[in-house]
Amino acid sequence: MQARLRIAVQKSGRLLEGSLKMLKECGIKINNGKDQLKVQARKFPIEILYLRNSDIPQYVQDGVADVGIIGENTAIEKEKKIEKVIPLGFSKCRLSIAVPKNIDYPSIDFLKGKKIATSYPNTLRNFLQQHQIQADIHEISGSVEIAPNIGLADAICDLVSTGSTLFKNGLEEKDIILKSEAWIFKNPSIAPEQQEILDRLLFRISSVLSARNNKYLLMNAPDDKVQKIINILPGMKSPTVMPLSSKGWSSIHTVIAEDRFWDIIDELRVHGAEGILIVPIEKMIV
Repeated sequence: MQARLRIAVQKSGRLLEGSLKMLKECGIKINNGKDQLKVQARKFPIEILYLRNSDIPQYVQDGVADVGIIGENTAIEKEKKIEKVIPLGFSKCRLSIAVPKNIDYPSIDFLKGKKIATSYPNTLRNFLQQHQIQADIHEISGSVEIAPNIGLADAICDLVSTGSTLFKNGLEEKDIILKSEAWIFKNPSIAPEQQEILDRLLFRISSVLSARNNKYLLMNAPDDKVQKIINILPGMKSPTVMPLSSKGWSSIHTVIAEDRFWDIIDELRVHGAEGILIVPIEKMIV
């Protein structure tokens, strides 16, 4: 029987969407029939387990799943013996302290003796202990943001992405406890056969992430300006320079981090670069 890597993902929500999108970009197609909790991928030896997000760390620790795709915030909160592997760049958020907008919050000391509602009691408790703050933690499974409005708490500790939910409920973000995004976590005792499959998957994921963060840059320049432009470029190794049909002109090709491009665009133009193009990269093997 062929070895398979068992990957636990969230049953529904943004983490599921991001996980399946990442696998698809890695060339792995998942046929998920209605209400199926376990499916096999085509053309790649993995098996997907659809689980409750909060249960995934336990399943990975117990070896029911070899790896799991979860937010770092969930792994920290559950305090299970699982190992971080690679960040995936989606489902970015932060776990923050928020209070009603009309409350004066001069510093974190405001929380001393206060009631704080949260779905992350372990993370909050550790945070308060680090700052030597004693407070009353109220654990709530959902709708944490309503707690101050009904008199249940003075503050909340909850996940924030855009901040729109806080705004709608008259709350204001004050302190960030941690920043989080989706990660692959694995069982520390994963079998060699599964580790080999995981390594193959990680190679594909790294190629996808590299492509997202980099762009293919093309431009034309006078031959006497080529060396100055090459000196400006922070791309990978040496750029490719090819002569154009127009005498005295060359085409320069390179790969560059997208955010770096905007730092040098004016300098490129000053040194004679024309017809500048930024092209998305689908996959990037480094």
